[in-house]
Amino acid sequence: MSVIVVNHPLLQHKLTYVRSEDTTTDNFRRLVREIASMLAYEVTRDLPTELIDIKTPVASCKSPVISGKKLCLVSILRAGNGMLDGMIDLLPGARVGHIGLYRDPETLEPVEYYFKVPEDIRDRLVIVVDPMLATGNSAIAALSRLKEVGVSSLKLVNLLASPEGIRAVQAAHPDVPITLAAIDERLNEHGYIVPGLGDAGDRIFGTK
Repeated sequence: MSVIVVNHPLLQHKLTYVRSEDTTTDNFRRLVREIASMLAYEVTRDLPTELIDIKTPVASCKSPVISGKKLCLVSILRAGNGMLDGMIDLLPGARVGHIGLYRDPETLEPVEYYFKVPEDIRDRLVIVVDPMLATGNSAIAALSRLKEVGVSSLKLVNLLASPEGIRAVQAAHPDVPITLAAIDERLNEHGYIVPGLGDAGDRIFGTK
């Protein structure tokens, strides 16, 4: 399974301010949206295209468009919603699904409380979004759930990942590529990424 880290200077600049504890809620939200758009550009790099006939103001020509069914974005609630708008800015025709998972504070294992996806999701490329790939448990649960309903083409997009989370996802879903803005040092004893950016959901929604 491939792991792609997008090292574009503009993205890394924005990520620095996402990490900073001095960044306000509105700026944090805007920066996450902007980074998500940049990651959307990278994760869709290999979409298939086909040529169609068009007329420019000057001449007729054949020009490429994306072929096949439009893709589906699936947000892992609630923090994943902070990335959705940025992805949709670039992919306005995408369908959207949601998987509600919370992390049991004792076991750090994910518990599902919501699942709603398009009926024809099995026929689409599905891109799962969540800002943080920490223990990997939520991502693994979400990917497993999507495979249960017949999805065979999956990608995972995160802002930050821990080495532990990457290894866990690779072990459980070796067929799913991961696109990231950065791989951080490690997890701490509470399952948070170090240095990370704190709790992405709380910072996106201003709940702490």
